[in-house]
Amino acid sequence: VFSADRLIRLVVEEGLNQLPYTKCTVTTPTGYKYEGVKFEKGNCGVSIMRSGEAMEQGLRDCCRSIRIGKILIQSDEETQRAKVYYAKFPPDIYRRKVLLMYPILSTGNTVIEAVKVLIEHGVQPSVIILLSLFSTPHGAKSIIQEFPEITILTTEVHPVAPTHFGQKYFGTD
Repeated sequence: VFSADRLIRLVVEEGLNQLPYTKCTVTTPTGYKYEGVKFEKGNCGVSIMRSGEAMEQGLRDCCRSIRIGKILIQSDEETQRAKVYYAKFPPDIYRRKVLLMYPILSTGNTVIEAVKVLIEHGVQPSVIILLSLFSTPHGAKSIIQEFPEITILTTEVHPVAPTHFGQKYFGTD
């Protein structure tokens, strides 16, 4: 879990680096003024349940007050088709930049369905940043072919993605 949390934190921090910010002056507790930056308003996270929830704490550690939505998508064992069972987002998600969290990107089907749901809620693909720990070339290519405007951040691209991340991370395997 420690290594997974570290990778999650790195991907989340890079995702946050992609978000718009403005310059500001910060006064430290000792009275020193420092030129810093702050995020512009209108960012949120969306986790694809269940494994995506493992990434929520990493996002909250960096941005305590960020809004987080959820999507539950299950893939059919035989057809590999993804089906949406649940989606709950901030009501103004169509005005926000979205950090879509899904740690293991294998076929890309689940993420494609999640992006379709976000589009149905008014989100433009160009403001979606997919945060993933491991991706297959096939999965990343499938997403980019369907939504060329989306940004994908991952720690590794490899032909074989680890399986059962959520069960191992949460100790339910």
